[in-house]
Amino acid sequence: MEFALPFTPDIVAVFLSLFVLEVVLGVDNVIFISILASKLPQEQQARARSLGLTLAMVIRVVLVFFAGWIITLKEDVVVLFGMGFSVKDFILIAGGLFLVYKAVTEIHHKLEGADEEHDVSMKRITFRSVLVQILALDIVFSLDSVITAVGMTENVIVIVTVVVLSFLVMLFASRFVFTFVNRHPTVKMLALSFLLLIGVFLIAEGFGAHIDKALIYAPMAFAILVEALNLIASSRKAKRENLRTREEASVR
Repeated sequence: MEFALPFTPDIVAVFLSLFVLEVVLGVDNVIFISILASKLPQEQQARARSLGLTLAMVIRVVLVFFAGWIITLKEDVVVLFGMGFSVKDFILIAGGLFLVYKAVTEIHHKLEGADEEHDVSMKRITFRSVLVQILALDIVFSLDSVITAVGMTENVIVIVTVVVLSFLVMLFASRFVFTFVNRHPTVKMLALSFLLLIGVFLIAEGFGAHIDKALIYAPMAFAILVEALNLIASSRKAKRENLRTREEASVR
């Protein structure tokens, strides 16, 4: 690993590419943390979001300094049914299964319209239990993120700087994402579908399937664009109806 920071065009290009990648990968974290934090009492939600993202940053920075050990996690430790599995594979599979379970459970509650159950269960959910779940997924996402970063550059200063800057971006955006996702039920369902898809991809990657992340994020971006257009259309329709109602009331 390198600790110098030469300002060369190559370093700048790697820095910018890695920063964009970290922000994109961080969206998964923000969505998951936002959905979990929404189950807490309102006075604890902001704290859960900021603490969850801070843990993600700390874990990433710590893992960067253990990059040599992280690389060894990719080596096979057991062979099952003719397939080799590494520690990283098991972590990805476990994290993917957990993400699929959480997403499917939330989608089921939404489809069943279990608002009353949600309100009752919210009283049983503690800040600590939410934080443990956030920490578990932070480890999975951080491991994948650091391995990707080390594959692009071995310069520790570049990676750590990118991690800190992307954390600040995510921290700034988390409140907007939290409010937006929870204000619009269709967006929340879309976010849960994304998490389900990411969970399936993590499981597939754990079983040795090398899937280009563009295959995940390109459809996501398109779906978000379509949903944004739907929200704009719905908002304008509501404004027209309100205007028509006021005009009819004034005529009377």
